[in-house]
Amino acid sequence: MSKNNSSFVCTSCDYKAFKWQGCCPDCQEWNSIVERTISPASKAVSKAGTTPLKKLQEIPLQTGNRMISGVGEWDRVLGSGIMPGSFLILTGDPGIGKSTLLLQIAHNLASKQSVIYFSSEESLGQVKQRAERLLKKDQPVLFSDEGNLEKIIATTLEEKPNLIIIDSIQNCFFSQIQVTPGSVGQLRESAFRLMRLAKENNIAVIVTGHITKEGNIAGPKTLEHMVDGVFYLQGEDRWQTRILRSVKNRFGPVNEIGFFDMGPNGLTQVPNISEILLQETTDTPGLSLISSLEGTRPLLIEVQALTVQSKFNMPQRIITGADHKHVMIIVGVLEKYLQVKLSAHDIFFKVSSGFKIKDSSSDLGIALALLSSYFQQPLPEKSIALGEVNLTGQIKPINHISIHTDEAAKFGAQHLLVAQRQKLDSPLSSTKFSNVYELLKLFDKK
Repeated sequence: MSKNNSSFVCTSCDYKAFKWQGCCPDCQEWNSIVERTISPASKAVSKAGTTPLKKLQEIPLQTGNRMISGVGEWDRVLGSGIMPGSFLILTGDPGIGKSTLLLQIAHNLASKQSVIYFSSEESLGQVKQRAERLLKKDQPVLFSDEGNLEKIIATTLEEKPNLIIIDSIQNCFFSQIQVTPGSVGQLRESAFRLMRLAKENNIAVIVTGHITKEGNIAGPKTLEHMVDGVFYLQGEDRWQTRILRSVKNRFGPVNEIGFFDMGPNGLTQVPNISEILLQETTDTPGLSLISSLEGTRPLLIEVQALTVQSKFNMPQRIITGADHKHVMIIVGVLEKYLQVKLSAHDIFFKVSSGFKIKDSSSDLGIALALLSSYFQQPLPEKSIALGEVNLTGQIKPINHISIHTDEAAKFGAQHLLVAQRQKLDSPLSSTKFSNVYELLKLFDKK
């Protein structure tokens, strides 16, 4: 006869212990460890029965038009709107604009779809105060400040809306689970129930989530696995710009980004962010412009380099917005083949506006920014550098350059700096280089 096993689990952080303890060693919560009985798997299997199986051609195709919110940047990042029956999470720093964005989306969709907005973080009076400031006219959005998920699910099943928004999942709870809202147990159960609600009733569910100081979604990792899409709203203080980024999306592109500007009337779309970035660029030594793909979107980005004669035995290397080792490889190539004494210089490198560059098409721009600072001479005005630098000092062409050159021409770039073998179909003038030696012709070395 099989015997039941038991384990001791923390109800706050899901830590597993071999015996009962008064204080959880992981999250430091007192009296949170409880005993759980594990039934033998054979009994569970015998009671479960079987499930019907279908061939691929027998499965009905899920249909349903995406819900277009009219907020173009949001719709594009999601992949042309919200898929019915999807379960999405929007996360970001406190005060970044998550509630504002979702309120605007709910308002836009309510003219054609049925929408319920559950605000567990704010009272209805606070929601109304913000809505009157942001929205020009009323739409039939239904509001509730309920945080009990049993009631939220029951209300949703009765009203049968097309979309529900829950702000936030960390403030919701199940009364049957005797732990505080936001704990691991509550979040896991909440996510599972909301996922079932979305899939079984073809209702789109969007929840907001808190993040930790490391920038990750607060709660168990299973929360990210259960949802269909994870979207981060990030801030850029320079223009009060907000960047919406998809890091998981079962129904659309991943790593796609959208831009918004935060103002007194809420979030305004910024479809022409490259134009703003280009206008901010000045004719200064140490600056170069590159074009980098963010998802499917090309962006004109400024990279900044500063080289200073070092006063330390070990020169400083401070890199922000790019891979440290990758920048150091380019520094090594320049020093070996051009005999520039970068090893005796402190090197500070930064990608402007909080962007991060990952693709090798930015190599030429990084190299030119370093040389521009070293020689204290600016690059040609409004020139875009596109090329890969290999370890032998050769400059190689990049793929799909027309995507980058079209974006550059659209927003006022005047000149291209590219590889010698790069095929171009662009009205912009260009200077071509076969290796790093030829980069020196841009600088008057006196």
